[in-house]
Amino acid sequence: MTDRETMARPPEAPGGDEAPRTALVFPGQGAQKAGMGEAWRDTASWALVAEISEYTGIDVEDLLLKADDETLRRTDLAQIAVFTVEVLAHREAEAAGLLGGVVACAGHSLGEYTALHAAGAVPLADTARLVAARGRTMRACAERSPGTMAAVVRLGPETVEALVGQVQEDGGQVWIANVNAPGAIVLSGTAEAVDRLAELAVESEGKVIRLAVGGAFHSPLMAAAADELREALAAVDFAPEHTPVVANVDARPYASGEHWRDLELTQLTSPVRWEESVRTLSGELGCVRFVELGPGRQLTGMIRRIADGALTVPVESAAALAKLTTPEP
Repeated sequence: MTDRETMARPPEAPGGDEAPRTALVFPGQGAQKAGMGEAWRDTASWALVAEISEYTGIDVEDLLLKADDETLRRTDLAQIAVFTVEVLAHREAEAAGLLGGVVACAGHSLGEYTALHAAGAVPLADTARLVAARGRTMRACAERSPGTMAAVVRLGPETVEALVGQVQEDGGQVWIANVNAPGAIVLSGTAEAVDRLAELAVESEGKVIRLAVGGAFHSPLMAAAADELREALAAVDFAPEHTPVVANVDARPYASGEHWRDLELTQLTSPVRWEESVRTLSGELGCVRFVELGPGRQLTGMIRRIADGALTVPVESAAALAKLTTPEP
């Protein structure tokens, strides 16, 4: 654990002011791993697993405790599994008193739904149903319009944009899907187009690494997924006011539920602007402390590359939470 992670409990500022301005952040699909529920199995919040199973019609406990990595690569199952672990981490961190000073939330792709729940925009039952619908429709769309995703290494955004444009001019279907951090860009597209861009990247002294995902997410190849998700979103009453959530599609903070139906539909086919979102949190919203809730530390690493001096607090297990909230002797 680094020095930047040890000061997890929000300290009082000089003069007894409130805790430092804090952002809650939630990772997306790809953070899942076999057995990830064990880290939370003995907590009071574990009862939520049965609730989420009831809302979604999926045996979530089996997913979190028994499913292998191959099963968890299935888009619909991966999304509900990651979401559930994030909800458990959030509930336990809240109960432990770790979440003082929260002024905003954000989530990466799928994690945006957990962020909306944590921000008070959507109740748990509705959020779980939305996540299940999103996973189903994305999986079905990927089966109809096969594609892949790949990370680009050692190339700047201008170069990547130029290579994408070159492949598109030749008729290839490839797009920028995530701008995660400096030097961390992810592509979506057909396998052929991604392979072509990989060849061009080598000529520019870069490299393209295929990711183990089930489709070309956050690209126009997901356009057909919008219909089922639109219906699910229409059935949800978003809170008229809630803690601001910084949206993936434009890196802007929204504190009113009226915007989210359109934002989540757009998110299916648009890039995740994570680097820009973190800059909004740390700059415009003044967040100095970032609490990552869920499996792994994917966002913590990105945030350190984006927001200089940010205090990062990853909460990936009940044991980690206990260390963060137990005073040192």
